[in-house]
Amino acid sequence: MSTSSTSERSRRVTTPSLAEEAYQALHQRIVRGQLAPGTTLLEPALCENLGISRTPLREALKRLSGEGLVILPRNRRARVAPIDAEELQHLFEVEAGLESMAASLAASRMTNTEIKQLEGLQQRLERLHAKGDRSAYFELNQRIHGLIVAGARNPVLTETHQRLLGRLERARYLALDRLGRWQESTDEHQAILDALRARDSERASQLMRDHVQHTGEAIAATTRR
Repeated sequence: MSTSSTSERSRRVTTPSLAEEAYQALHQRIVRGQLAPGTTLLEPALCENLGISRTPLREALKRLSGEGLVILPRNRRARVAPIDAEELQHLFEVEAGLESMAASLAASRMTNTEIKQLEGLQQRLERLHAKGDRSAYFELNQRIHGLIVAGARNPVLTETHQRLLGRLERARYLALDRLGRWQESTDEHQAILDALRARDSERASQLMRDHVQHTGEAIAATTRR
């Protein structure tokens, strides 16, 4: 086998993983605000910073564009999507409905083992809140929401939720800036867990709807400030 065909095969194998790594790195920076809304994304600088070529970088940017986190104008440089207050309102209206439905279904469909898992995660969430570890708290918060959505056992709901997840993550991280929201969020998670444990679909649904709406309100207050 020639050296050129070996090299070609190597690129086919490694490029997807490099694109995934680039996506994960940029996704985290955008969600955490390290790349602020409106920031121009300079490809040469990003390639050097991430240690990759333009091909995997562009694949990552296309994926982020599909999630609404990056804007890719024709013949212009990519930039981080702005945070639009009206869009956020619409986004959280939809999210409140989706996760409310998920909690209602999960109350009757989650296994006892999954409920126990949520109990352990809630305890970890409270410890992270007490430590003030914002990043770890946020990651665990996302995992809890994901488990409840998965517990609904509804693939269409899960797929729809996944499509919104990128914009939701950035908005939720922003909400933690609001004074007092950490404690509110932690308490709300405990109440939702109690309703799921009791298999109370109606209460779980309402508590989740309130929780998501409160997050939306916190973000609106933060963006106004």
